[in-house]
Amino acid sequence: MDSPTKKLRMNESSNLTRRDFIKLSIKFLFGVGGLLGLGGLVRFLGYQSDPGPPSEFDLGEAAKYPVGSRTTRADIPAVIYNRAGKIAAYSLTCTHLGCTVEEDGEAYACPCHGSRFSNDGEVLKGPAQKSLRRLEVELQEDLTLRLYTHRGMK
Repeated sequence: MDSPTKKLRMNESSNLTRRDFIKLSIKFLFGVGGLLGLGGLVRFLGYQSDPGPPSEFDLGEAAKYPVGSRTTRADIPAVIYNRAGKIAAYSLTCTHLGCTVEEDGEAYACPCHGSRFSNDGEVLKGPAQKSLRRLEVELQEDLTLRLYTHRGMK
């Protein structure tokens, strides 16, 4: 027969004390934290870098750029000129810190630090030291224009 003392000991050993509960809770939280951290590490190591912006743009038919025209393309960002039948393009990325310059009359102004550029891309006012980058424009066989941002002329 079981004595009352033995029953009491069995009951006490099956009860979870506050100390044991806290220990188990801490172990559980550390385990969950470790799994979340491991998941973050796996995501970090498996990161696929952004392919970056395209480097080639179809500008459409050459006839869309008549002599004397100036067309701003915010999606590139670039400005395309047709001067006496010769098409030229300049990047609208400021050479100082990379902000996108904005049209300001016949010139371009950087809203970030105040640099100004002529419509030929030359620096009129700093802090920028270099002219806007000239971009390559190619006339295709089908009389369309293609602009290349990574094969700049300057």
